[in-house]
Amino acid sequence: MSTLTIAMPLSLQSGFEKTLQVFIQSPLIEEVIVLHKGAFKPPQPKCKFINAASLASGEALNKLIENMKTDFLMIITEPAEIEIPAATLERFIDVAESTDSGMVYSDYLEGGQGDLVEHPVNDCQLGSIRDQFDFGCLILFSISAIQRALKKYGPIPGVVYAGLYDLRLKVSVDHSLFHIQEFLYTKKKSVANTDAVGSEGEDQFNYVAHENQAVQKEMELVATEHLKRIGAFLEPRFKYLPRSQCDFPVEASVVIPVRNRVHTITDAVHSALAQETDFPYNVIVVDNHSTDGTTAILNELAGSNPAVKHITPLRHDLTIGGCWNEAVFSDLCGRYAVQLDSDDLYESPGTLQKLIDAMRSGDFAMVIGSYTLVNESLQTIPPGIIDHREWTDDNGRNNALRVNGLGAPRAFYTALLRKIGFLNVGYGEDYAMALRLSRDYRIGRIYESLYLCRRWAGNTDARISIEMRNRHDAFKDKIRTVEIMARRKLKAR
Repeated sequence: MSTLTIAMPLSLQSGFEKTLQVFIQSPLIEEVIVLHKGAFKPPQPKCKFINAASLASGEALNKLIENMKTDFLMIITEPAEIEIPAATLERFIDVAESTDSGMVYSDYLEGGQGDLVEHPVNDCQLGSIRDQFDFGCLILFSISAIQRALKKYGPIPGVVYAGLYDLRLKVSVDHSLFHIQEFLYTKKKSVANTDAVGSEGEDQFNYVAHENQAVQKEMELVATEHLKRIGAFLEPRFKYLPRSQCDFPVEASVVIPVRNRVHTITDAVHSALAQETDFPYNVIVVDNHSTDGTTAILNELAGSNPAVKHITPLRHDLTIGGCWNEAVFSDLCGRYAVQLDSDDLYESPGTLQKLIDAMRSGDFAMVIGSYTLVNESLQTIPPGIIDHREWTDDNGRNNALRVNGLGAPRAFYTALLRKIGFLNVGYGEDYAMALRLSRDYRIGRIYESLYLCRRWAGNTDARISIEMRNRHDAFKDKIRTVEIMARRKLKAR
């Protein structure tokens, strides 16, 4: 019979001892190893400890693995109270052995106030290299897979925060990470509303906090080494921009896709019209068949200002990316196409000039600015300025495969957009375009805040379900999968 070691962090929560006793009493488990930095005393010989802050530490993981005598290692990733039915451990091991997987994880339930809420997780694919992939609380590793991976790719580096991330990526190169689509355990959780999660972008803002900069640097280092292992790392060598033979009607176009934003569209258009530039520009508003009065407002704005170009697509199957294509491929579009969402604002009349100056200053396919999060009253809300300083000229396009977004506002070279085209999707279309452009061309950055991103109840990402978040995350992982495959192919030439 296969044997199992459990590794878990110490918790002072009341449910910790209950979870610990379940593991100690299981005949499948030979050892329960508790990580802590205090004076924890094991309750019986089966329970041991490692003096370490967390399993994110490379030193702690290497020490744990060196002394491993069992066939499998199950890591409890957070110190929550977990209810594990008797058959769960057997199921994890059976699937791992049946599939010869390097790592196994499952869906789970969350204990709310009275009801259990299903928490499904995503399948892991080639492009699932983001460090915040949700594997749940229980992860089972094959010790033989770990040993082969570390022998081939080297030990876990002496990182403080990215050890488990490094281990997972190394194991994934030659072994599958198998998702059991069964709710095999329950994570106790007490929240007011367990059927929804917070704003979609919250996690991606973690790096802006000063205390998280070291974390982000470690994650970038680990992700970059992984891309080198799988043949998808790109050196900082770029193509020159193709010179367009088109006669553009203006130097720049502010592009605003919109559907049913009657309360914010006027402010957005006025923000665009207020720009002070040394070049001619227009404002292309693609009205995706609004039904709430937005169309009437746009007709009035276009009628009173010739710079406003109001487009209504013939097609009814377009989402944000499709609306961008309507603007970019029209004869109205300028040499540069600049993003403005229908519920956001440019921070000052100088925003457009700064973006175009940056585009002109280098051989850039795209320039990305920085923005400030504000509420409906335009008051700054935490974390304030989002500047994505993790981007560097040397490694930005590699690290872009790890993070979930690259910032705003975005300015594009129209001739390239016309060669590639946006995906006709309502989420991640900008990220997909940035990855595609960065494969070949330089991306410029402005770290000054140029844009006000409004958070309000009507935002599409204000409150989303677990299922929708999973769908969004899986889609971005698929974009990364395609991009990694393309970069591998490029490197193999």
